[in-house]
Amino acid sequence: MSPEAHRQQPSPARIVVVGNEKGGSGKSTVAMHLLIGFLRAGFTVGSIDLDARQGTLTTYVRNRDSYARHTGVALPMPIHQAIQLTGHESGDINRLDDNIGGLLAECDLVLIDTPGADNYLSRAGHTYADILVTPLNDSFIDLDVLAKVDPSTMRIMRPSHYSEMVWDIKKQRGVRDGGSIHWVVLRNRLSQLDARNKRDMEALLRDLSRRIGFQLIEGLCERVIYREMYLKGLTLLDLREKGTDITLSMSHIAARQELRRLLDALGVPHQTGEPDAPLPKAATA
Repeated sequence: MSPEAHRQQPSPARIVVVGNEKGGSGKSTVAMHLLIGFLRAGFTVGSIDLDARQGTLTTYVRNRDSYARHTGVALPMPIHQAIQLTGHESGDINRLDDNIGGLLAECDLVLIDTPGADNYLSRAGHTYADILVTPLNDSFIDLDVLAKVDPSTMRIMRPSHYSEMVWDIKKQRGVRDGGSIHWVVLRNRLSQLDARNKRDMEALLRDLSRRIGFQLIEGLCERVIYREMYLKGLTLLDLREKGTDITLSMSHIAARQELRRLLDALGVPHQTGEPDAPLPKAATA
């Protein structure tokens, strides 16, 4: 489906893209939790995995379906698609357009998980974002995703290639359909200790957010439970369902509160709401 077709078929659905061209940022973990957060809020959700070769989100959705079938637990499921990069650019982008168009016709929200590398399919996926969520490890090692920093003065020298790419796709989106992209940078794998490096990182990111235009929010701490639940296709938001074989501990409760704070920051309600309700304006302002 062409961009012109999308302009002629406006949809109340919104598209959330999880993107970071550097691997190891916890991007797919964030995508999984946002996906289930949207479903648990009562939205009908479509999901697209643009990293089909790695297939982390696709495997997660399969694990979730398998767990629900074997246990009989009623778990909300997305309508999921995976797109494999073939090297034929026009064909791959056309398939992405078609998949997005089909999901927008059926779903309230579409979540797109992009690969941890720069390629034409990832860039095309980014251009459809109403909300772009970029997980970033809370470490100076990973700051180069957003900017180049002078190591002696810790001053920001210039935006990174990824930041420049986001700036470029914002312009492309405006030209294509008059839409805008709200960029959210999510400080991920946070230390639970109040360390100096953590405070310095926050100060740099706050400065950078003003300079290149993104909303800065806190993401998920480094917790084993987030990875353990992957094999079952669950998140902590699912544990209220009867029949799950996981007993809530104080650690689980703390992690669930952390996840709810993340959903709050994106404007996602916690409890089931109207399935056709848009994300609150605070999430896209």
